[in-house]
Amino acid sequence: MTLLSVFIPTFLFVSITPGLCMTLSMTLGISLGVRRTLWMMWGEMLGVALVATSAVLGVAAILLGMPQLLVAFKWLGGAYLCYVGLQMWQSKGKLAIPAAGTVIEVSRRQLFWQGFLTAVSNPKGWAFHMALLPPFIDAKLPFWPQLAVLMCIILLLEFGCLLLYASGGKALRLIFAQEHNVRLLNRIAGSLMLLVGVWLALS
Repeated sequence: MTLLSVFIPTFLFVSITPGLCMTLSMTLGISLGVRRTLWMMWGEMLGVALVATSAVLGVAAILLGMPQLLVAFKWLGGAYLCYVGLQMWQSKGKLAIPAAGTVIEVSRRQLFWQGFLTAVSNPKGWAFHMALLPPFIDAKLPFWPQLAVLMCIILLLEFGCLLLYASGGKALRLIFAQEHNVRLLNRIAGSLMLLVGVWLALS
């Protein structure tokens, strides 16, 4: 319990701090609503689980020793998010908020992989988990049960924060929708998506 009393606030702070994944969640909350954004969240949490497990097992050190691969992930992911953001700015594409009475369908797979790619290609996520997670593993106790418990806590905290940001985006959408400013809202969401893309590529 002493360990958890330190672990939970530490990783809550890491999760709730504005970053790539939280900005993406808010952006999709604006354009798609919370329910559709859940598919991005599942992908993002799978990515976080992979990064956290790799950090503890030392795989992260190997990956960070191959910077070309990480750079490729970053630029591909960043370019894709910028492309989507530009479309949203122009009120085009599947992620843009449609005019009243228009129904759009966004691929669940597309949202899932968007979240996964953003989480896995974020070097700051690797750095945080490499620095913070291993010290909470007690070498005197069985390894996998400890990792399973800590991973569940990390994912619950991450999911709660993603949901919070997506709900904030939905609230913003409702405020602007009352004034029928769909184009303005698309530009806000598109700008946030462009910011995430540039942030990912340059981080």
